[in-house]
Amino acid sequence: MQALRYSRSRSLRLRAGDDNAGGTPSHCCPVRHALHWPGGGPARRLAGRSNTAFPARGDAMTTGPGPPPQQPQVVDAPALDGGEWLQGGPIDVRGLGKPLLVDFWDYTCLNCLRTLPYLAEWHRRYEEHGLTVVGVHTPEFDFARNPDRVREAIADLEIPYPVVLDAEFNIWRAYANRFWPSKYFVDREGKIRAQHAGEGAYGESEQVVQALLREQEGFDAELPAPMEPLRPEDGPGAVCYRVTPELYCGYSRGIIGNLGGPQPDRPHRYSDPGKHVEGTLYLDGHWMVSGENAARPFGAQGPSRMTLTYMAADVNLVMHPPIMGGSGEARVLLDGEPPAGDAAGEDAEGGVVTVDKPRMYRLVRGVDVERHTLTVETESDGLATFAFTFTSCVAPPPEA
Repeated sequence: MQALRYSRSRSLRLRAGDDNAGGTPSHCCPVRHALHWPGGGPARRLAGRSNTAFPARGDAMTTGPGPPPQQPQVVDAPALDGGEWLQGGPIDVRGLGKPLLVDFWDYTCLNCLRTLPYLAEWHRRYEEHGLTVVGVHTPEFDFARNPDRVREAIADLEIPYPVVLDAEFNIWRAYANRFWPSKYFVDREGKIRAQHAGEGAYGESEQVVQALLREQEGFDAELPAPMEPLRPEDGPGAVCYRVTPELYCGYSRGIIGNLGGPQPDRPHRYSDPGKHVEGTLYLDGHWMVSGENAARPFGAQGPSRMTLTYMAADVNLVMHPPIMGGSGEARVLLDGEPPAGDAAGEDAEGGVVTVDKPRMYRLVRGVDVERHTLTVETESDGLATFAFTFTSCVAPPPEA
């Protein structure tokens, strides 16, 4: 029995009194997710349930065999109605008559971005055999409700399959979805036969796709072996270390450690207290903190800085350029110095980030998974920061 590796997904936490599984974004949590397949299909070979337990600081997360997957009831897949089709579509779930893979994603979500290459390859491999892949873009941040921005992201990411913008969470609620990314595997009769949340289980997911294709009447095509992992950390034996949870910059979901906390929705000059708790954001200089972001106010004097202590190998930050147009600039310090060489993320060469689109920017990569201090500094009026994400999965160690 093969174990599912540790994976990450963005999740929704229901508010008190909420009686459905849809809602507004809450937080990102590390989880290990099993693919659920009712009725004793391929999922019998899978192991591991959702597991939010963390190992001790600095210890690796092991992924040994666990209890068998849950066996949820087979249900009709809801219609993909209530959104705006930006590429391809519309897709009629009931009238399609062939397997469908529905992927809930957001173009600022690291975990979603890491899943997209697999979805694109499954589309390439299996479209001719009957598979339809649909991306449901349900935005975490308000700016990602803009269809033009999502179209631009679809083009930049070279997504080849249909995409619908679910700006009002109508499809999300219909599916009672709770995670970014999350995949629903629908058979030719329009029944949800399996579901997987988070990263990972790519080989097992492809086996489910193949099983649904073979259920088609008269299907006799020879299908390829499941893909090899696209990244070393996706393969067997990879480990994921304890990582700092996603850190939001706005007051609705963020943790701001300055004395007195955030001053909502108005420009304020903050002072960094100098002592930092991991997973908490500390502001210095002029900032305006709103519900979902912290932005440098127009007319601010001196640099605006934010500092955090974290544990991870890679660090990313969702940012928005100045709302008046043009690009902004942010400077990055890792443990007091610009990240050098391979430690600089692909968007932070020399410790400088040019913020020209609202998207996720890669700041730091591949450093040792231990406690680090990161500072982001800007003098670009109107530049806004939304959320830091962290990763710590590493490739399997070489065989002796």
